[in-house]
Amino acid sequence: MKYESIDRHPQAFQQAVPPELIEEMCRRAFGPRTEVRAAVELGDGMYNSTYRLELGGGDQVVLRVAPEPARQFRSERRLMRNEYAALPYLAPVAHLVPRVLAVDFTHQLVGRDYLFQTLLGGLPAPQGLPRHPRPAWRGFYAQLGSIAREINEVRGPWFGPVAGPGHRTWGESVVAGLTDLAADLAEAGVETGDVEDLIRLADRHRAVLDRVTEPRLLHGDLWNVNLMVAADTPDPVITGVLDCDRAGWGDPEADWTVFMACRRPGTERDAFWDTWGPLATDPGSRWRRLLYTARHTAAIRLEAVRLRDAEQAAATVEDLGALLERLDEGVD
Repeated sequence: MKYESIDRHPQAFQQAVPPELIEEMCRRAFGPRTEVRAAVELGDGMYNSTYRLELGGGDQVVLRVAPEPARQFRSERRLMRNEYAALPYLAPVAHLVPRVLAVDFTHQLVGRDYLFQTLLGGLPAPQGLPRHPRPAWRGFYAQLGSIAREINEVRGPWFGPVAGPGHRTWGESVVAGLTDLAADLAEAGVETGDVEDLIRLADRHRAVLDRVTEPRLLHGDLWNVNLMVAADTPDPVITGVLDCDRAGWGDPEADWTVFMACRRPGTERDAFWDTWGPLATDPGSRWRRLLYTARHTAAIRLEAVRLRDAEQAAATVEDLGALLERLDEGVD
């Protein structure tokens, strides 16, 4: 078997899967006579270990292996199981989502969750989008807005991760998520005073958060890095939606997609709003969006800690401080 893995530091968060174990996992999933011709690790993601496999007969599939449970932050625990639970709710965009071929959460072969899924055609959007002139990017972001809106239109039974734990109210869910995030940062040895201040503000203004009464589906990580585009079309065409492991039920304006679309106004990203729709403009909605931005900023800090990116982690301190000042003014 041809085997290619990414050379990483021994203490890196992502850990390779040995070739003999990949073969054993494939035999369990597809039968004892399964031949694995090649296993090539893909480096686009930063959480799971992902491999493109070529099986006997030429079939190609994707293997995704979650981190060991002991390596997972409490705010990101069992993300692969959450993704598996979320897939039925992605029915409106099912034609864009890879099909799951086999799942193993038993930890009998390896102490990690893993699943096999179909290999989508096309190119990752960070590679494919730059092949097109910048004016054509508006069409890409308009498509993204439409896809995000279709996902957000799905209604759910509670607030919080799709696989649970569920919360009665949106405010309860937001505070619980921030509390886990602060605990993760503290255990990593990172200063959490500003995140604790954020928790207190969210708790003080729960009534504003609880004006969101209908749980809607949030992809949780929908942006260019988790999209595929066609390789040979004159304009960008989105052909795939990946990695819904952070999916949850909540306020659509809290979704990562909305946060990213807001970051560069006056650019091609503005076409997102043509299809997703306008943001709410009442004072409560504006305050909640500030809180969501602060929450995403704290999550970026945790990601930077995992990637050992001290510069990015430090940059979040100033950003979060400015947001806290505005949030502390309350709802105008």
